[in-house]
Formats: sequence, structure tokens, C-alpha cells
Amino acid sequence: MKQTEQYYKRYEALKQARAPWLNTWKELSTYLAPTRGVFDGERPNAAKRVDHKTLLDSSASLAVGVLGAGMMSGLTSPSRSWFDLTLHHRYLKQLPGVSAWLLEVKKTLESALAKSNLYSVLQGMYEEVSVFGTAAFLVEEDPQGGIFCRPFTAGEYVLDVDEKGRVNTFGREFVMTAQQLASSFGAENLPPQIRAELTRPNAGSVYNVIHLIFPNPQADPHWADFTHFAYKSVYFMPDGTLLREGGYHEFPVVAVRWETKNTSQIYGRGPGWKVLGDVKMLQKMQKTKLVALDKSTNPPVMVSAGVQGEVNLLPGGITRCNSLTDGAVKPAYQVQPDVSSLDDAMEQVRHTIRSHFFADVFLMLSSQDVSNRTAAEVAERRQEKMLLLGPVFQRLKTELLDPLIERTYFILLRQGILPPAPEYLEGLELEVQYISTIAQAQRAAAVEPLLQGLELAARVAEQNPAVAGQLNYARALQEGLESLGVDTVLLHREDIQ
Repeated sequence: MKQTEQYYKRYEALKQARAPWLNTWKELSTYLAPTRGVFDGERPNAAKRVDHKTLLDSSASLAVGVLGAGMMSGLTSPSRSWFDLTLHHRYLKQLPGVSAWLLEVKKTLESALAKSNLYSVLQGMYEEVSVFGTAAFLVEEDPQGGIFCRPFTAGEYVLDVDEKGRVNTFGREFVMTAQQLASSFGAENLPPQIRAELTRPNAGSVYNVIHLIFPNPQADPHWADFTHFAYKSVYFMPDGTLLREGGYHEFPVVAVRWETKNTSQIYGRGPGWKVLGDVKMLQKMQKTKLVALDKSTNPPVMVSAGVQGEVNLLPGGITRCNSLTDGAVKPAYQVQPDVSSLDDAMEQVRHTIRSHFFADVFLMLSSQDVSNRTAAEVAERRQEKMLLLGPVFQRLKTELLDPLIERTYFILLRQGILPPAPEYLEGLELEVQYISTIAQAQRAAAVEPLLQGLELAARVAEQNPAVAGQLNYARALQEGLESLGVDTVLLHREDIQ
């Protein structure tokens, strides 16, 4: 019980550290992601009410959706390869069987990712991190083989970081029925009052359960039991009942922050934080426009004292009046809204919101006229736009892609699904190269200075032919092909020195 009390205090401390972020998250949920976020005791599985009196313009939510779809297709598309495996030393790939083994491992990883629910989780994760600045999901071992992902939403979980700013602690509180508790943790581990409820049919009470994952102070890789795994996992109830203890070899939670200002900041800030004021202004402008239109089409009226009964404001309606010397019913004042100017101002705000969410980048080909451009010009323009995502890509590579691939690899390795490595590769680390559309755009930026260098060398060689022998053109070609994402297997190995 004493140990469980320490777990509970740790969880409460993490909640206190999260508390200053909740008010902003609630506003972000209201204005940008009305179906996301769990706050003020809401249950994650309960229907979330959308406040349509506040959310009158859906432009911001649409921009969030465009970013999520764009990141999905540009970074982790399920329809094409988005990563490759290699070794640190290039010459190792030329050893017999290495290339075939690397390809088989890659295909196995891709198959496991495709069979799981990962890609449906990633779509929501990209939207979540862009709005709230932080997103997280759990990567578990599937008992039937492969992996299974459990997504979370803002307000549902707490995090903590190590001294290097890497997320290493996760906690969440959720509810379960008595039957669910017995099925998950065993009836023998439940308190007496919950065991008694198991005997009553149609019992609908729910109970709070806390799950905490944190670095294991007793970690020792030389021991095989879970008490010495790198991370400890505990399920317990607020009353002190310990339901289960376990562990993980790797940190199982993929926690992504859009940007952080220092290594001690636990939660991140994303585009949603920057455009919240613009979104509020847009909603107010939309409301002003609707009120103005309503007043112009159905203006407030002044009614003469001689009017008999109710004023009929329907088309063709008749209102009887004792005297027609003055208008029986007339507008109280004239409303002539400048709707065009208001629409222009709103469109400027929408453009700002779309820019923060990179919607113009992902919709570039459909939003601009390319009829008079060559394919090369369009490709170059697209690459320039993609370079704007450079800082975002580096962050997602570190906190999303690398942990995801590493976690999946070791799960499959422990399950015996991966092919055995050649003996001469034992102990060597694999390197992951990302070949998605966004990743290739970042790498292709290195081609331009390479071409400029070769052009300069050619000009110098015109004056001094001996300079041409100083350059390794085969190596330059290899570097250029790798930057463009083209497999260098096309080259003759003996030509590269």
C-alpha cells in the first residue's frame, strides 16, 4: 500500500504540472478541434458536444484537416514506402546477403505497420499535435503478432521528461466496469466491494484506474524478468489497490511535441496556439456578418399606434391600421452592410490561419495556376514549399518516426517474426533513412550546392584542365542520387572510390 501511495502522489504531481496548460487546451478544442480533448471529468468514450453557437466558421477546422492529411500523405503514407534501412558503413551493404536481408526486414516492418491500426491513429495524431502542440499514443505488442496502437487525446494523459528533454514518463486515468476489471486484472486482485458486484447482474458502476509508466530505478539488462526492464508499468486504483505491475523494454509511448522552447518544457505548442486569436476574431467577424445580413433582410421596425393586432412580416402579409396618414410599419433604421469589405477582411484572416497550418503547401498544386509552368518548374516550386516543413520534419523524425520504428523493430524481434541477421552483422546498429515526399524534399536541397560546385569546377577547368582530375565525379553522382532518393544500386561499385 505504501508503494501505491507513492505512485498516486507521483501521478498527482504530474497532473499539477499539466494544470496550467488545460485552459488553453480547452479553448483550442472549442475553436479548432471540437471533437478532440477530454476535460473537466469527461469520459474519452462519451459523445462530445460541439458548440455551434461559438463555432460559426469552420475554416480553422478545415485547415487542421488539410495539415493532418498532408502530413499523412507526405510523411507516412500507407500507400508507398516512407523509410528505408541501411548500415552506417556503406561497404557493408555490398557483403553477400546483406541487401536482401535489409530488404526483407523492411518489408516485414512495413507489413506489421500496415496490418496494425497505426495509420488510422497517425491521421488523428497529426491533427492533435498541430492543434494542442502535443500528441501521444501507446504502441503495444499484439498477442496475435505485430503491434497495436492506442491513441489518446489532450487532457487524457500526463507526461514528464528527462534531463535531455525526452519524454520518459506517461500516466492516464480512465474508468472500467467491474466486469472489465475482472477480465483485465483478475477478480482475485480486486477489492472486496468490486468482487461482490461481479455477482450482481446488470451492475453498471464504473471505477477509476490509473496507469503509470516511468523509468525503472532497478533496470538491469542482464535480468530477464519484468522487474528489471528499462521501464516500469503499474495499474492501480486511487484507493491504493495495486492491480498489476509490469514493464517494458523500450518506452512504449510515442509522445510528440510540435515545438518546445527548452529541454525542461514537458508539453509543446503548435500552430493552434499561434492562430487562436485569429480564429476567435474570425468567429466574431462571421457573427457580425450574419447579424448584419439578418438586420438588412429582416430589419427592426417601428409600429404605429393605430395598428390593429399583430404586425404581419411575412411576404404578402397584411397589417391593418386605423390611419394611413403615416406609415403603419417602417424600419427603425436603415442597415446597409458592406458585405464585400467584410468578406475580404475575413478572407485575409482565413489566409493567415491556413498559412500557419501549411495548408497552402499541401494544396499548392490545386490552388495555383500551373497551366503555363513546366513540370520542372512545378517540381522546384513544390520543393521550395516543402522546405518550410524542415523544422517540423526534424522534430517529428526525433519524437515520432525514430521511436516508432525502433519500438516496432524490437517487438517483432522478440516475437521471432524478423529474419535472422547474417553473422557478420551481429551487434551492428541499423540506420533508418526516410524516403517520404517531405523527407526527400529536405534531402534534395543538398543537390543545388552540389551542382553549383560542379559548375564552378567546370569553369575553372576551362582555364586549368588539371583541376578536373581533382574531383571524384562518381562520388558526386552517388551523393546526388542519394539526396534525390534514387537507389545507388544503379551504379557500378568499382567506379566509386
